[in-house]
Amino acid sequence: MQTVVSRSTPSSAPAGAAAAAPSAAGSAYQGYQIIRRNGAVVSFEPNKIAVALMKAFLAVHGTQGAASASVRETVDGLTESVVRALLRSRPGGGTFHIEDVQDQVELGLMRGGHHEVARAYVLYRERRSQERARQGEVQQPAVEPQLFVVDNGVRQPLDSARLQTLIESACADLGADV
Repeated sequence: MQTVVSRSTPSSAPAGAAAAAPSAAGSAYQGYQIIRRNGAVVSFEPNKIAVALMKAFLAVHGTQGAASASVRETVDGLTESVVRALLRSRPGGGTFHIEDVQDQVELGLMRGGHHEVARAYVLYRERRSQERARQGEVQQPAVEPQLFVVDNGVRQPLDSARLQTLIESACADLGADV
């Protein structure tokens, strides 16, 4: 019997074609997760990096940048390089903190020669950090992730009570030291 444990939390993903239809590319990132600032663990979604990059470019170049094919190509290329850098750091899958992802975005912008956009991105992150500090991080309590196991190829929620019973019965005759 093979047992694999994974975490899943409800996410506030926007409704839309990209969010509704998981792609083959999405399965390539299945072993990767993000730790949000509130402690919630969510799936890794490279399209969110692309959205953040596009917003940064729009903040500097204005809304006409969204219609520009060169901006879209630049954002796509930067997104790919950021994702590659993140995946290289954890080749077997793993969890990234949101700050690590944003640091990689900054590095990608600077290495790509987009210094104006990188500066705007850094300033935006700092402004948001100050806003969070003023609010005292009282927005939403952390969502407790739900644990799942894969038992005989079937993914199901972890039954904590059953697990506790199994542990107790396995340890029953081991003595007082256990």
